[in-house]
Amino acid sequence: MKIIRCVLVALLATAAMHAHAGRSCDAPKPPAPQTIVQGMNLAEKTWRALEAEHVKSGAKVVVLARAGQDLSKYGLRYSHLGFAYKAPDGRWLVAHKLNTCGTAEASLYRQGLGEFFLDDLFRFEAAWVIPTKEVQDKLHAALLSERTKAMHIKPYSMVSYVWGTKYQQSNQWAIETLAAAMEPSIRTRDQAQAWLQFKDYQPTVLNISPLTRLGGRITQANIEFDDHPAKKRFTDRIESVTVDSVFEWMPRAGLGAAPVVLKL
Repeated sequence: MKIIRCVLVALLATAAMHAHAGRSCDAPKPPAPQTIVQGMNLAEKTWRALEAEHVKSGAKVVVLARAGQDLSKYGLRYSHLGFAYKAPDGRWLVAHKLNTCGTAEASLYRQGLGEFFLDDLFRFEAAWVIPTKEVQDKLHAALLSERTKAMHIKPYSMVSYVWGTKYQQSNQWAIETLAAAMEPSIRTRDQAQAWLQFKDYQPTVLNISPLTRLGGRITQANIEFDDHPAKKRFTDRIESVTVDSVFEWMPRAGLGAAPVVLKL
């Protein structure tokens, strides 16, 4: 019993630190034990599914998503994605970008599946796309190197313009990193975005009113709209990278299979 208690305390401490470094800034207190248990159960089921796929097909990279907040009013199901990959030591790790709580900056992280699913989830559900073998091979090589840092910048906006370079949100970093992995000649974010346009990536168009935009800018350090073209911004068209748009694009572009959904 003492061992179980110690493990729970450690998980609570980890979750608290992760919430500070991650997306959710709403609750300063650690999540409830039941939330941690559900998150760990989701991580375990995801691990089992990825291990089974690895044995079956040799899969070593998936584009993994979680539902960290309710985005249903925008017609979206998932909020955040990263690359889950098979590490040389046999573990499944997740490379992703997280906004530092209460700031307009973000950093890159490599975490286990448990940490990835302990970030104050709105819905205990995982989803992933298995890339084609070519995409997996190139992504895996990039994930085992420093190339994941090539497209990263610190300035962060949750709704950064899909074809802009002033800010960069988490999902935007992911697909720009995918582009750089696929084409070794890519050295800049502009080049990565040109590759994405060539591959016909289509962003999500969010209809956000001026009042909502103003409220977001005033109350949140990690929300900016000034990188969006005026003619689109002033007609309430905010074009940004979402998980749902990435999951729709990858199969259409021949870069991966249809999404797999795992519900707890």
